[in-house]
Amino acid sequence: MVLGLEVFNNKAMCGTCHVLKAAGSTGDIGPDLDSLKPSEEQVKGVVTEGLGVMPAFGEEGLLTSEEIDAVSYYVTHSSEK
Repeated sequence: MVLGLEVFNNKAMCGTCHVLKAAGSTGDIGPDLDSLKPSEEQVKGVVTEGLGVMPAFGEEGLLTSEEIDAVSYYVTHSSEK
């Protein structure tokens, strides 16, 4: 979970756009991840390939597959259920 939090807050800066209370983020551009409660596979797909205005972070982009796995696990298990 530590790597996932690090990627979320610092490397990919997900909190700039997304709300995730566990990460202390209050972004207002992308979906509220606490409300959306995405599956791990959904997060992996969107982080890897991008969606709408969200850029792709995978496939030789900013994040490695290990980092995408970590942030996907973190988001899925940290979103308020």
